[in-house]
Amino acid sequence: MTQVHILLGGNIGDRQKVFEKATEEINKRVGELLKSSSYYETAAWGIEDQAPFLNQVILVNTNLSPKELLTTLLDIEKELGRIRFQKWTERVIDLDILYIEEQVIDTDDLKVPHPFIQERRFTLVPLVEISPDFIHPVFKKTLSELLKSCPDKLEVNKLQTIDS
Repeated sequence: MTQVHILLGGNIGDRQKVFEKATEEINKRVGELLKSSSYYETAAWGIEDQAPFLNQVILVNTNLSPKELLTTLLDIEKELGRIRFQKWTERVIDLDILYIEEQVIDTDDLKVPHPFIQERRFTLVPLVEISPDFIHPVFKKTLSELLKSCPDKLEVNKLQTIDS
């Protein structure tokens, strides 16, 4: 079994319901859910003139190969209504592979660790909540250390309840 960190993100529709469905499908098709962060809301990153995003990080045990994992997550996104037409635009769901244990993968289709982890508070804050001492296999720093040096200044707000 391999442990995988996955980022869930979305800013269209009933975000919590979509996240719950995505997590349910991941648990069925990818592997056992080990941990999940709280929900966090942030202003959009990249293209900022859009609704705020909900984000969450989950940790899953899987027997899938990296390629099978990517294909399965893309299938789940599509089934939940994800349409890819422009980078960083609004979306129902986004499932990003952040880490596959300490593996480093650099192919046209898959880059692990995710290449922007160290630049995005909306990713680091929920990651630190569930895996503060995990060491980035390229930068050789803990996630807590990466968060402290993150240049992103967008607020990341932990949500107690979710309004759709």
